[in-house]
Amino acid sequence: MTFALMLLASFFAGFVDAIVGGGGLIQLPALLVLYPETEPAILFGTNKLASFSGTALAVLRYVRRVPIHLPSLAPAAGVAYVASLAGASLATSLPSSFMRPLALFLLIGVMIYTFWNKNLGLQGRTDGRIPLAIAIGSGSIIGFYDGFFGPGTGSFLVFSFVTLAGLDFMGASVAAKVVNLATNLAALCIFLPQGKVSWELGLAMAACNMSGSYLGTRLALKHGAGLIRGLFLVVVLGFVAKMAWDLRP
Repeated sequence: MTFALMLLASFFAGFVDAIVGGGGLIQLPALLVLYPETEPAILFGTNKLASFSGTALAVLRYVRRVPIHLPSLAPAAGVAYVASLAGASLATSLPSSFMRPLALFLLIGVMIYTFWNKNLGLQGRTDGRIPLAIAIGSGSIIGFYDGFFGPGTGSFLVFSFVTLAGLDFMGASVAAKVVNLATNLAALCIFLPQGKVSWELGLAMAACNMSGSYLGTRLALKHGAGLIRGLFLVVVLGFVAKMAWDLRP
């Protein structure tokens, strides 16, 4: 039963993550609740293996239908990869507790700004181009955050590409997937050499995450930016609620 519930959580995580990011809001808490006696580092590594698989499938499906400007995305992904490595390395020596209030405050701001700007991301550019300064800035800051702390990374990337680069929600979500793929790979480069992955569970989760990712990309491609904007607000609200709960006295 525990195994089945975990695979179900991985499916829904892949579904949500493929559309707007935020699959970690479902998958990682499920791992921590269902496998409380397993070393946390192994759960984190197993989570990254499944997430990387689902994100990779989403990127492959999106690039066939949605314009992606690789010359501007490559610097963002490359910088995010290095920054995520640096963040993950620093996380082993410093507590991440001081990041929680800051991340909560920023996510509340993202939610309010997106809610009140009704056309935000619905009428943006569809060519996938991201100015170099924004690509490098977003990749370095959010990549470091993902390696060091993590929750809400996809939401921050989408919001950055919508507000700063002027992309629509569809283009921003796909661009965020590419950068997220790099940060997930960076995390795996930390966890795999240390043997911090449960392969039996991780591969089964990866299969379910990819199945959810397939369905999520299909719906996103069919319904476009409107669906992504609505789900984006739901996911950000979920992150805000979870972080506020974690910060309770």
